[in-house]
Amino acid sequence: MTPDEFADRLEAAADRLPDRIADGVSHTAMVGIGRIRANASGRPGPNVITGRYRSSWEPDRGRRIPYGAECTIGTSKPQGRRLEFGFTGYDSLGRYYDQPPFPHVGPAIPVIEATLKDQMRHAVEEAFG
Repeated sequence: MTPDEFADRLEAAADRLPDRIADGVSHTAMVGIGRIRANASGRPGPNVITGRYRSSWEPDRGRRIPYGAECTIGTSKPQGRRLEFGFTGYDSLGRYYDQPPFPHVGPAIPVIEATLKDQMRHAVEEAFG
C-alpha cells in the first residue's frame, strides 16, 4: 500500500467513524438501561412494587459531538439517589428515614464500561473495513 492509498483509506475511515461511534454509544446505552433495570428488580437492589421506578430509567436522546457521540442514562424519579446511596435523616416534610442503600446503578457500571469499549473497538474495525 502506498502512502497515498493509506491516506485515502484513513480519510474514508474518518468519514465513516462518527456514525459507527454513534451506533455504539446508542447500543451501550440500551445495554446499560437493561442492566440497571435488572438490578432494580429486587435485592440487592430495590424491591419492585409497581415497576414505575424501574421503567423510569431511560437514556436521553443522545447527541453527536465532534468525532463521536454522548448519551446520559438517568431517571426522573426523585427516589433514585436515595435508593442507590441510602439516606439517613429528615426529609423536607419532616419525616425521619434510616434507609440503607440498594445499589443498582453502581453494579451496572463495569458492564456498561466493557460494552462501550467493545463497541468502540467494533466502530474502528467497521470504519476501516
